[in-house]
Amino acid sequence: MKPKIMLLYYSMFGNNFLMAKAVCRGIEDNGGEAILRTVPELLPQTVIDKNERIKRAKEMQKGVAIAKLDELDGIDGIILGSPTRFGNMCAQLRNFLDQTGSLWAKGALIGKPAGVFCCTASLHGGQETTLISMMFTLLHHGAIIVGVPYSVKELTETKRGGTPYGPTAVVGDTADQPPTETDLNIAQELGKRVTEIARRMKIKD
Repeated sequence: MKPKIMLLYYSMFGNNFLMAKAVCRGIEDNGGEAILRTVPELLPQTVIDKNERIKRAKEMQKGVAIAKLDELDGIDGIILGSPTRFGNMCAQLRNFLDQTGSLWAKGALIGKPAGVFCCTASLHGGQETTLISMMFTLLHHGAIIVGVPYSVKELTETKRGGTPYGPTAVVGDTADQPPTETDLNIAQELGKRVTEIARRMKIKD
């Protein structure tokens, strides 16, 4: 039983991409198949071209395919990742999720384990609300929300990120402070956990 877990994220400066890769390591470490996908960009190309850091992040992610809606049909679990935008998920991820009505109608994600993660500029910059904003859509799809239990020791060791709702990282006002090793370890644990639950549910089916 090799569960297929989709990791669907958006990253402007590359920090959520680093978190996404850590989650994927956790999926693969636990015998799952990690399907790493990003969502379509909404920023005008002129804006991207004027910002060297965004351009570098785009180059870093050039090997990541853009998700197609039909790829979400047939997966065994899903994990969403987003930067914080005023305590909410980013517009790029919201826009993609708003197009999943046909998947909702057929119940494609009902009973599938799901997790969430994010990066914020500051410690109190909306980590929990951003995570919960992603959970709302997953709950409407009938997915089963998976968090990070306190048996993951890094939750009590972290000074800046990490919550029981999902992995987080504080990356600074200009997003120039990448996730710490502790942040990435928590992200990896989420990948392992979603994969394990997906495997158990496949066996049950």
